Amino acid sequence: MILDGKAVSEKRLELLKERIEESGLYPRLATVIVGEDPASQMYVRMKHRACERVGIGSVGIELPADASTERVLEAVNRLNNDPDINGILVQLPLPSGVDTTRVIEAVAPEKDVDGFHPCSLGRLLAGNPVFAPCTPQGIMTILEEYKIPIAGERVVVVGRSIDVGRPMAILLLNADATVTICHSKTKNLADEMKNADILVSAVGRAKFVGPDMVKKGATVIDVGINYDEQGKLCGDVDFEAVREQAGAITPVPGGVGPMTIATLMENTFRAAKLMTCCNDTARL
Repeated sequence: MILDGKAVSEKRLELLKERIEESGLYPRLATVIVGEDPASQMYVRMKHRACERVGIGSVGIELPADASTERVLEAVNRLNNDPDINGILVQLPLPSGVDTTRVIEAVAPEKDVDGFHPCSLGRLLAGNPVFAPCTPQGIMTILEEYKIPIAGERVVVVGRSIDVGRPMAILLLNADATVTICHSKTKNLADEMKNADILVSAVGRAKFVGPDMVKKGATVIDVGINYDEQGKLCGDVDFEAVREQAGAITPVPGGVGPMTIATLMENTFRAAKLMTCCNDTARL
């Protein structure tokens, strides 16, 4: 079974558009991009187009690649203090001259629609999230949409990044899965992976996962965005080789990526509702 993230995303965005229209709210998302990295610029454009589609207003702040940490922090603080802005997204990665940790921590938690602020991650760890990081939450939506069982299943997450691997593991743990996190220092990695009922790969290595690493009938979630030797877009998983071994699999492109943007839109609407209803996420 091909887990079509694009189709699920289309469905979620249409539903979200209806919900926003019915709510009478006008959510607004602000993006901050530093430098001119083509991939980052493309991702930001895609997010603004999604905003327009569902009825979310969007503003973009563009800073030069040589912008200092203080200049980026000033931009974030202006957005924090703007009552018309519900969500703030700082496009990562930031240039090496910018302190990424300080910038992430500067975003007001109630506007942290990317889910990277320590408050957001702490609430996720506690099992009471307000905003979960968009890629892991989007994966949870795909699993739910296709009715993939999670509770009691053995899940292996390959990769321990703070934006995907770690929050992915916590979301799955909160859904009652038995979770193992693997990384570059894991011994007998292939054996660990082959024991998984659900395998999530977020290592960033083209076609790293082959059929010998996948349990027969397992669900395989490919988070990777890579390019093969011919310059063709591909994931961490050797899709054609693994699809016959897997019971369900996400393609690249068209799998996890579209769900990341759809989840960002949903988080922004949630932020608008929270700010309108109580102005204090700590009480929720």
